[in-house]
Amino acid sequence: MSTATTISFIGAGNMASAIIGGMIANGFNAENIWVSAPDDQHLQTIRKRFGVSITTDNRYCAQQADIVVLAVKPQVMADVCRDIAPVAQNTRPLMVSIAAGLEAATLDNWLGGGLPLVRVMPNTPSLVGKGAAGLYANSQVSDDQKASVEAVFKSIGSAQWVAEEKLLHAVTALSGSGPAYFFLMLEALEAAATKAGIEAGTARELAIQTMAGAAEMAAQSEHDPAQLKRNVMSPGGTTEQAIHTFEDGGLRELVEKAYQAAFSRSEVMAKELAGDD
Repeated sequence: MSTATTISFIGAGNMASAIIGGMIANGFNAENIWVSAPDDQHLQTIRKRFGVSITTDNRYCAQQADIVVLAVKPQVMADVCRDIAPVAQNTRPLMVSIAAGLEAATLDNWLGGGLPLVRVMPNTPSLVGKGAAGLYANSQVSDDQKASVEAVFKSIGSAQWVAEEKLLHAVTALSGSGPAYFFLMLEALEAAATKAGIEAGTARELAIQTMAGAAEMAAQSEHDPAQLKRNVMSPGGTTEQAIHTFEDGGLRELVEKAYQAAFSRSEVMAKELAGDD
């Protein structure tokens, strides 16, 4: 991304702050970042933390930018988009939405139509620089614009493109909701270890480090998860017994069922939000 590129964030919540922090940590010039939000006190905190420019005027914020990141809640997105639409139609920035469920065509309609637009499904580990984001671009987005957006989200983790917008529902069920799946496993492992006599704090630390270590091994290994699993198992050993218990208890089927439940709910939410148009 060009060092001269200016990015404006409409909305200053946790995810916007995470993205801004990642960008600056990766060398993006804070002087080229604008942020708008209704709460001036909160904006002052953002300014002091990152050294960015701030305003309570969404239109003015959008007017400064080559890229506008829409970082407000889905429930207020229509009003925000319609408010900045005259500016967007005049300056033609790349629009980037991180709001779950709102489809590109709906957003583009609210913005007056014909704009390059990227939808991003980030997740909460973005707050600690370990995010996993799915990205979809409409037909108006150029290769250079795609590269710029990818660079932004790689500053807070991984960024992967999907070819069809409907696949963002699949991303939501995987990486969007996924952190909670692993937190549930942590919770269950801690409870089991505590019941066996390990002090709760020790159990949590061991469980967290085990999960983090396994994730890092998976990221660095040339092997797939099935082989990594087999590498830990010895015939007749403790790991084999645990894995057999998971398998016999229907873990795979339960994971698939949970994934499909999240996927279906994402589709329903998108329809509900589109109905607000």
